[in-house]
Amino acid sequence: MQKQQLSKATRTVYTILRQIATLIPREFVKDAAEANRVKWRTFDPWSHLLTLVIVQLSRQESLNGTCDVARALAYEWDRAGLELPHRNTLSNANAKRDPKMAEDVFWRLLAHFKATDPKFCSEQYSGYLSRIRNHGIFLLDSSTIQLTLNCFDWARHRRMKAAAKLHMTMELSSRLPSFAIVEDAAHHDSTRAAACTAQLGNGDILVADRAYLDFRFFDDLSARGVFFVVRKRSNMLFNVVKRLQRPRNGNLKRHATQVLSDELVRPTNKTTAAKYTANGGVLRRVTALVEIRGEMKKIVFLTNNLEWSARTIAELYRARWGIETFFRELKQTCQIHDFIGYSEKAVKWQVWAGLIAHLLLRYIRHLAKWTHSFSRLSGVIRGSLWLKKRLLSLLGLYGTAGFSFLFLLFCR
Repeated sequence: MQKQQLSKATRTVYTILRQIATLIPREFVKDAAEANRVKWRTFDPWSHLLTLVIVQLSRQESLNGTCDVARALAYEWDRAGLELPHRNTLSNANAKRDPKMAEDVFWRLLAHFKATDPKFCSEQYSGYLSRIRNHGIFLLDSSTIQLTLNCFDWARHRRMKAAAKLHMTMELSSRLPSFAIVEDAAHHDSTRAAACTAQLGNGDILVADRAYLDFRFFDDLSARGVFFVVRKRSNMLFNVVKRLQRPRNGNLKRHATQVLSDELVRPTNKTTAAKYTANGGVLRRVTALVEIRGEMKKIVFLTNNLEWSARTIAELYRARWGIETFFRELKQTCQIHDFIGYSEKAVKWQVWAGLIAHLLLRYIRHLAKWTHSFSRLSGVIRGSLWLKKRLLSLLGLYGTAGFSFLFLLFCR
């Protein structure tokens, strides 16, 4: 009966926006505000955070546009338990309140979704990686967010450019962040590698691009029992210690990965070699043809794992494309191109609100069993925020949504 009620495309007293807002427990926002000493007389933290989430879901481009929409929909805004934002009030909140509050809400919400619905963020590794068990696979990368130098002088990146950067470690099984840092882009990726991987432990696997090549960092990972797979830079020289037996690729047309060579090597430069002492200073170098975006590319990998097959090493790196997909989804569906504030805190507020909005969309996609593209889901919700229809019923019109009693519990 309850499934039938959810599946009916009937009107409801709640807007789509209010149904989405019920997914965020209010106590998370309250606790995060208290933990970060956020003070207010007007425009409470709940209204502040939800306003920024609305900016993301509706892709508003300015403070005036956000406040005008709120004023035009004042009745529904009030029914959702939100204070009407005024331009100066919202600008002041973005500039002075600690964005760590939004960061805390994101991590609390992610943990809440995982605990409430164990099937969320628990996808099994597919294809060749399905044989890897009892190992967490983590992807490390960063994404640059371009800014305008004359407005964001705090984020000076190069002589004529400004940018912010999102450093992130993503768990492959969930395809969601396990750690993230938002800051200006002046810092090189490798300087944030240790902080982004501090939570990794014995048996975990880290996959990273060549920007994170730091042998002292790799030595620390090896000491903690963390396996790593990283792409080699073209100017790095090694002495071959041993050539391992080249595996048979069989019918090459069947595989997206073709191993060309497998060797044990040691850095030629003595200073570099002194930084890496694990395994007697020996690394494994695997050269393979890997299919990336439909093209076969010759790539050289370095790893501290001397036991797995060379193809497993190459397939692990090919899985790194998952974090690139996450960044593309985030930039295509959330508003992190045009910012409604110019200060460092305002930018961080908006980026973390974008991550929260993306997490909400991912959870809705899971509940609705949505099979179309993520950008299409974002577009449907963007155009329906103020409609009074049941969310899962609305998504069911596209012939993809299954109905979850769990969502009904959230919306009560």
